[in-house]
Amino acid sequence: MKTETASIDIAASPDAVWAVVGDFGGLDSWMAGVDKCDVEGDVRTVHTMGMEIKETLVAKDDAARSITYSITEGAPAESHEATITVADGTGGGSHVTWDVSVAPDEMAELFVGIYQGALDALKGHVEG
Repeated sequence: MKTETASIDIAASPDAVWAVVGDFGGLDSWMAGVDKCDVEGDVRTVHTMGMEIKETLVAKDDAARSITYSITEGAPAESHEATITVADGTGGGSHVTWDVSVAPDEMAELFVGIYQGALDALKGHVEG
């Protein structure tokens, strides 16, 4: 299993960024390529590029502004767990990290690239 990290600084308060990131079913409002996102209990189904990817919420900590989930179906990975964390940044802004641990190892680069693009979209969405 290999771990990689995507990150970005956003000129918005951590609470404002967390209001977007912390919504487990809200990916379709800010992540490019996500057509629809359905949530049933702790499982969300992400509809993207003609695929359905099932992800399970592993942990959510509002105080730490951190959310962890695992892809359980629909992606070419044997194992996957990702954590998005919104931390205090400089000048009242936010520093957002998206850590992913995935197997096989060669999938890590693919996922971190997707997540970096998603963070770029998040920045555009929040900074508006």
